[in-house]
Amino acid sequence: MRILVTGGAGFIGTNLCLKLLDQGHHVICVDISCPNITHQNYDGHVVDILGINKQIKVDQIYHLACHASPPTYQIDPIHTIRTCVEGTINVCEIAKFNNCPILFTSTSEIYGEPEISPQNESYRGNVNCTGPRACYDEGKRMAETILFEYHRLHGVDIKICRLFNTYGPFMNPEDGRVVSNFINQAIREESMTIYGDGEQTRSFCYIDDTINGILKLMKSKITGPVNIGNPHEISMKDLSIIITNLLEKEYNVCRKPLPIDDPTHRCPDISLANKILNWDPKIELEEGLRATIKYYESLRY
Repeated sequence: MRILVTGGAGFIGTNLCLKLLDQGHHVICVDISCPNITHQNYDGHVVDILGINKQIKVDQIYHLACHASPPTYQIDPIHTIRTCVEGTINVCEIAKFNNCPILFTSTSEIYGEPEISPQNESYRGNVNCTGPRACYDEGKRMAETILFEYHRLHGVDIKICRLFNTYGPFMNPEDGRVVSNFINQAIREESMTIYGDGEQTRSFCYIDDTINGILKLMKSKITGPVNIGNPHEISMKDLSIIITNLLEKEYNVCRKPLPIDDPTHRCPDISLANKILNWDPKIELEEGLRATIKYYESLRY
C-alpha cells in the first residue's frame, strides 16, 4: 500500500512512518525537513506541504503536518496558519483525487482553556482567537472544518483524531514542551523550569499507545473526531518530581510566569475511543518516561 504521511519527519510522524514501514507499506514522507529520518530507507520525496503535487498516487493519507510546540509554531504564526489551512486543502485535494481515506491529527488545544474536565468530543472549547496560541489552536479548528466540508461536498473519507500530550523517543530534545524540557534539564543537572505554581495539569500518552490509536482509527469506519490520549491527569510539579527521582538527580526548579493562554487543565475523556475503537493506553507513565529518558541519554553519547 502506498501511504502518504505529511509531517512525517516530526516526532509522531517519525514513529508512525517507522511503524508503517515495518508493516511493509510504501511510505511517502512529506515535510519541510527530515532531521529524524535521514538514516531510514524512505521511498518517495520530502517536500514542503504547501507545494505538494496534488495528483500524487496514494492509497491512504495521514495528515500530521504542523509544528505542535508553542515556542516553535509561534516563531512564524502565519506559516503555522497556512500549514493548517492551505496545507489541509492541498491534502484533501489529494484524497479527493485518489478517492482514498485521510486521517487528520487534530489536537486537544482546540478545547482551549477548558471549562469542563475531562474534555469530551462534544465540548466546543474555550479558545482565545486573538492570542499568541491562536495560530495553532484556531488553525487546527479550521483544518477540521475543511475536512468536514470535503466530506460533505465531495464524499472524502475523513477520520479526525484529537491528540492529547504525547511523549517518547524521537521527540526533539529542544522541543520546548514539558516532558522533553524536564528530562533534558535534569540530565544536564540544570534547574527544571516550572511555569506558574506548577499545579496546572496535563495527561501524557506514550507514543506507542498514540500510534496504536491512530492506526485503529484509520482502519475503522468512524469519521470522528475521537480523543486519543491518556486520562491520567498529573500536575507539572508532580511530573518534575517523578522525572527527578527516575534520573536520581537533586531536585531543583526555576519558576517563571505562566505563558499567555497556557491551559490550567488538560485531560481527555476517551470513552468514545474505548467504545468504538476498543482502544485505551497501556503504558504507565513511569514506564514510558524510562524509555524516553533512555532515548535522550543515547543522544549524548
